[in-house]
Amino acid sequence: QVQLVESGGGLVQAGDSLRLSCVASGRTFSRYDMGWFRQAPGKEREFVAAITRRGGGTYYGDSVKGRCTISRDNAKNTVYLQMNSLKTEDTAVYYCAAKSNSNYYNLAKEYDYWGQGTQVTVSS
Repeated sequence: QVQLVESGGGLVQAGDSLRLSCVASGRTFSRYDMGWFRQAPGKEREFVAAITRRGGGTYYGDSVKGRCTISRDNAKNTVYLQMNSLKTEDTAVYYCAAKSNSNYYNLAKEYDYWGQGTQVTVSS
């Protein structure tokens, strides 16, 4: 079992930056690939970014490519999402997720554990 707790969300203005964090419980964090997804009201959950278990590979959704950086610190059981040049359309609840087996990084259904989410609101 892995428990995930996100933090770092808030209200920012367009063009600002924000860093989200997700802390995982347990001693097996390095066995999981980690991902960030987001969901805006009335929309489906959208892939944002993912990172392989040792951090050697990263993947990004088209809507955030070039503006976001995912990273992890396995010693701290933490994965980060640095978001720059935020846009109003980035407004959503951001979820951290962990998966152990699948090779599909951008599919929400492949992830085994999810956090409760943190709200990011970008005003114009």
